[in-house]
Amino acid sequence: MAMERMRPSWGLRHRGSAGEIDEMERRMEEMWRSFWPATWRRPMEEWGWAPPIEMFEKEDRFIVKAELPGMEKDQIDISMVGDTLTIKGERKAEKEVKQEDYYLSERSYGGFVRAISMPSAVDARDVKANYQDGILEITVPKAAEVKPKKIPIGLK
Repeated sequence: MAMERMRPSWGLRHRGSAGEIDEMERRMEEMWRSFWPATWRRPMEEWGWAPPIEMFEKEDRFIVKAELPGMEKDQIDISMVGDTLTIKGERKAEKEVKQEDYYLSERSYGGFVRAISMPSAVDARDVKANYQDGILEITVPKAAEVKPKKIPIGLK
């Protein structure tokens, strides 16, 4: 019998009353609320979705690519305010299949907003965007004052 008490339960047995479990959940929620900003504590169904993005730098520009499969270009809105590039859109669910007919659905639908701060000053007047095969590519030129300037070396 002594050996029986020493074995760990590994969570297989319920050892607390419903009141104790409710109290533990309340404390965990309190801890969670104090740790994360309020905007991050929304229910998952309010989060919507966000397209995966990659951003890289070339000598005189930044390139931002976003995966937006299944969307038309008129469902996407791009804006630039200061050094912040914003991509907004909405992917609508297909109407042909009824919800009760699904076996599995891992695709995300609904609205999204992605705001990306540029790492240095940019020229917002000359931003260009192309959309092909579900990939949105945005080219953001660097401001003239931050573009690398080649300095020729003279001989004496």
